[in-house]
Amino acid sequence: MAEFRYEAKDASGKRQDGTLSAGNADEATSDLSKRGLTVVAVTPVGGQKREAAPSGLAAIFSGRATAKGARVKLKELVIFTRQLATMISAGIPLLECLEILCEQTENPGFKAVLEEIVLDVRSGTDMSSALAKHPRVFEDIYVNMVRAGEVSGQIDEILVRLAEYQEKTQKLRQQITSAMTYPVISLILIFGIVLFLLLVIIPKFKEIFAEFGVQMPWITEKLIQFSGWLAGSNVGQSIPGWVFIFALPLVYVLLVLVRKAGPGRAVTDTMVIWTPVFGGLIRKTTIAKFTRTLGTLINAGVPILEAIAITRDTSGNYVFERALQRVHDSIREGETFAVPLKESKVCDSLVVNMIDVGEETGDLDAMLLKIADNYDEEVDVAVQSMVKLIEPLLVLFLGGAVGTIVVAMFMPLVAIIEKLQSGGL
Repeated sequence: MAEFRYEAKDASGKRQDGTLSAGNADEATSDLSKRGLTVVAVTPVGGQKREAAPSGLAAIFSGRATAKGARVKLKELVIFTRQLATMISAGIPLLECLEILCEQTENPGFKAVLEEIVLDVRSGTDMSSALAKHPRVFEDIYVNMVRAGEVSGQIDEILVRLAEYQEKTQKLRQQITSAMTYPVISLILIFGIVLFLLLVIIPKFKEIFAEFGVQMPWITEKLIQFSGWLAGSNVGQSIPGWVFIFALPLVYVLLVLVRKAGPGRAVTDTMVIWTPVFGGLIRKTTIAKFTRTLGTLINAGVPILEAIAITRDTSGNYVFERALQRVHDSIREGETFAVPLKESKVCDSLVVNMIDVGEETGDLDAMLLKIADNYDEEVDVAVQSMVKLIEPLLVLFLGGAVGTIVVAMFMPLVAIIEKLQSGGL
């Protein structure tokens, strides 16, 4: 043990100085942090002063990342988990595995997280406890599966299962994201084209029609009035219409804020899950997620009540959270899984029956994973079908919008040409 002199601040910002014994400077810093102190500097007695790592804005300006607020992509976490499982299976000690992965990690935020985990594990902390200190990176399912692996002594196998779970979750996200990319981009382009025609082209035709004094059809008048409303050029109009259109994203922000409230979240989640077409897709996606999460946790040896609680909190939908809470209460009282799930009416009868069979045979985890695989395929088919349906609808919408504008502008032009030919103008 060595002696270290430290400079730190307590929760109120008051400076604290003193000395302590520790194996090295990292352990000294860790001990001070556990006391609730913010370390300013650690100096070996008789040695060179060691500054504490910067945090917050100081970390940004110094170019060093901190673990707090680190953002780690699911793909990075999958690679980390798979590599860790492989190295542990090869017989490499856990601490050495973490040090190697920390060294080769390119994401500065993730690197900072792994450095803290290495420090905790080196000081004797369980890996699961070290991971739990970083909930933004490692979710409850990750921490609890690692804890189950530590208890059973099969952490390498648990990590493999966890990596497989993450890979399938990532695949499902990518399927939905890639499928929705084309419709979203198409809608933006269509919106831009129509807006350009309304704000730039139609006003020029309006000037031509006014110059020739031609009698405009009803559809042309309404289209010109709408164009004027967008541009804010109509008589007595104070606010351009484009302001309201570009303010539409604020509606989304408002819905997000409403959803954060308890009653608002219940209402919005219920509306979304029962919305025609999209509601069915969201429901299937949520079923696939919760059955895979629960099946993976039970398969890893996590107690069923704890596994259901974790699955409930990570389901992402109020309706399913309430259904899983009923299941949790039912099992705690010695009842079955399937009955309260059936009463909630959020899952198809096939799901309920398969879970009932899994309970009776003692293979609930395997049955849940089969349900997840089945619904993953259904989601894939549903997404592909939706994309095939959206494509012609987008073409029809664009053709209808542009066609209406062309016809509305062409009809007065025909009248002008006829008058010119007859010498009426």
